[in-house]
Amino acid sequence: MSDRSNERLSVFKTYKLYVGGKFPRSESGRVYEVTDSKGKWLANAPLSSRKDARDAVVAARKAFGGWSGATAYNRGQILYRVAEMLEGRRGQFVHEVADAEGLSKSKAAEQVEATIDRWVWYAGWTDKIAQVVGGANPVAGPYFNLSSPEPTGVVAVLAPQESSFLGLVSVLAPVIATGNTAIVIASENSPLPALSLGEVLATSDLPGGVVNILSGRTAEIAAPLAAHQDVNAIDLAGADDELAKDLEIAAADNLKRVLRPQPVDNWSATPGLDRMTAFLETKTVWHPTGSLGASGSAY
Repeated sequence: MSDRSNERLSVFKTYKLYVGGKFPRSESGRVYEVTDSKGKWLANAPLSSRKDARDAVVAARKAFGGWSGATAYNRGQILYRVAEMLEGRRGQFVHEVADAEGLSKSKAAEQVEATIDRWVWYAGWTDKIAQVVGGANPVAGPYFNLSSPEPTGVVAVLAPQESSFLGLVSVLAPVIATGNTAIVIASENSPLPALSLGEVLATSDLPGGVVNILSGRTAEIAAPLAAHQDVNAIDLAGADDELAKDLEIAAADNLKRVLRPQPVDNWSATPGLDRMTAFLETKTVWHPTGSLGASGSAY
């Protein structure tokens, strides 16, 4: 007869939102079941409410000044630290990605490794993007003209539905690498890797509020974010055509920058600069030379 006294109960993970550097449950108290590709129950994820979305905007706005004012080199160090932390928890994310996307362990490992590499790639661009998209402009006259990029502000990001981790990081990393703060809506059907990413960000020197992660019904959370007057831009990567149209209309109320859904054949492909430049504004400074004096102006 077997001895059952040494058997342990499974310790199930409690997934929470990540808002303002903390891990709240949804304000609504609601959860929804997350299943794997075969319909097997994996966990209960928080079902975010409109109030959660508004709280995330407040946290992102509060963090924007410090994050956008940090040196580009410092932002790069922090993004690289995120990659370090992910490398240390590689096994956990391989397991979660395999369950979320119905992949074999080897295929899931490839996705996680590509995700870690993606963080490193963007970490290397933080102090280089300004030299690529900014610089001195040729002008005719007794003055010189300089253009430099600045972050747009608070960006709402709808993570891709089909790539729960690599796709998520591919749309999130360029937003924060350029000095913006983000509110991320995780993949509705596969939110667990995104919610676990919050735990990594919380221990990687990233200031609280720079990234805020919500889970739940994409359309329900995205609607108040698109219309929110303190959200400056929105990435519709995870929206279908109908939802994207509705959100773009809502975003027009205060002239948000909108990045429309773009077909992506392979998230593993080396990204270009488009997702970084999409949420940068260009500041141009005019400065007189010679006898016009030392005063300058910016537009």
